[in-house]
Amino acid sequence: MIILGIDPGSRITGFGLIDNQANRIEYIASGSIRVSGDSLPQRLGCIFAEIETVIHKHKPEQMSIENVFMARNADSALKLGQARGAAICAGHQAGLEIAEYAAREVKKSIVGTGAANKDQVQHMVQRLLGIREALQPDEADGLAIAICHAQFYASRQKTGLDPALLKRRRNCRR
Repeated sequence: MIILGIDPGSRITGFGLIDNQANRIEYIASGSIRVSGDSLPQRLGCIFAEIETVIHKHKPEQMSIENVFMARNADSALKLGQARGAAICAGHQAGLEIAEYAAREVKKSIVGTGAANKDQVQHMVQRLLGIREALQPDEADGLAIAICHAQFYASRQKTGLDPALLKRRRNCRR
C-alpha cells in the first residue's frame, strides 16, 4: 500500500511517499512544494494543484497529514489550517483515505519521544528508509508522517479493529 504523508505549510509543504509492505517500508519519493503566489488564495490553489499532481503521478491509496498545532499567533495557525485544508481536499477528491496525526504522535513513532527536534526526526527517517542523501526538513517531516501512519495501520491490522472505529474511540473519550 502506498502512503502519502503531508507536512502542510503556507509557504513550504513537504510530502513523502512510502510503500508499506507486510514486513517493511520502502521509500518511493519525497519533496517540498515551494508555494508561489502573492495572495493566500493563490498559495492555497498552488498547494491543491501540486498535491493533486503528486497523487496522480504516484497513485497512493492512503494519505496522512499533520494536525494543526497551536502556533505563536492565531494568524499563523489559521494559515496553516488553510494549507492543511487545501491538501486534504486534494486527497479527498482523489478518493484517498485520510488520517491525521499530532506532531507529538509523529515524533514519538519515529524517534521514541514526542519532544524530538527536527534534526532527530530527519536522521531517523533517513535511517528507517535507508536514504543516504540529505533530506530537506519539510520532506523528512512528510516521510515521518507517512511512516507514522504505516505503523498505526499495522497495529490496527494486528488488533483487527476497524480503523474508523478506532479513530472514533480515540476522539470520543469520556
